[in-house]
Amino acid sequence: MSYIIPPQSTVALGDTGLTVSTIAWGMWRYAGDDVAAARARVEAALDAGITLLDTADIYGPDNGEPFGAAEALLGRVLADSPGLRDRMVLASKGGISMGVPYDSSPTYLAGAIDASLTRLGCDRIDLYQIHRPDLLTHPQEVARTLDDARTAGKIVAVGVSNHTPAQTAALAAFLNVPLVSQQPEFSALTTTPLFDGIIDQAMERGMAVLAWSPLGGGRLADPQDARARAVVALLDAKAAEARVDRAAVAYSWIMAHPARPIPIVGTQNPARIAAIPDAYTPRWTRTEWYAVLEASLGEKLP
Repeated sequence: MSYIIPPQSTVALGDTGLTVSTIAWGMWRYAGDDVAAARARVEAALDAGITLLDTADIYGPDNGEPFGAAEALLGRVLADSPGLRDRMVLASKGGISMGVPYDSSPTYLAGAIDASLTRLGCDRIDLYQIHRPDLLTHPQEVARTLDDARTAGKIVAVGVSNHTPAQTAALAAFLNVPLVSQQPEFSALTTTPLFDGIIDQAMERGMAVLAWSPLGGGRLADPQDARARAVVALLDAKAAEARVDRAAVAYSWIMAHPARPIPIVGTQNPARIAAIPDAYTPRWTRTEWYAVLEASLGEKLP
């Protein structure tokens, strides 16, 4: 039986000189006032070999906290334990303004980068991503702002999130350095990036694909319809074979694609964070992988 070759545990992020783990830890739900508990979550990720930490300036309001709260909490952790910063590749995002909703104009975006650095207590963000495309800002203006921040040493690498391939290409055309990442929603229940050109473009350009909501927004944990239950049945069969949990299998299915998508794992439980490397255990045959895709699509592939 022939299995798809699993990913390595680390990968180069373009030609930036940065090396990242092939699973990321996401901080959308990173919240609270307990710095020791917040530090324990970060340490659990780093100790598990997860070096790519993904946050954003907009993370906070969804948790009933202010804009920038997740970055500020991480900043408090890094102030308390400065040595942690050198163990991570820190990614953040900007370009969403509460109530606007999107703003990547030069003044706003430059200010957003500075504000993120202040909250984080850092002199640089390793990977800065435009969170969502601002349709009212020309990509040349976005590129100029990002290039200026990079020249100033405030950011190292540049990526995008929730951009179409055309929007990605338009921004890339004006940047002085290549875009190194794209961040779409991608899971065994949200397979659109396989067909809309996002993943194909990433492979063409050598961009990392950071997959947000890799558990389908909780639908893989609690399937509510026939399609989700069909997918979960296949994932559970693989989980039993590999002796890991369903989440690990769901991540491994994503990582089996040749683009080597990097799932962004959002659990805030230190024990579950420590178990993230279980995702490297399952092995998929082509038949098994395609069976999950067909179950998700609800039809056989032609």
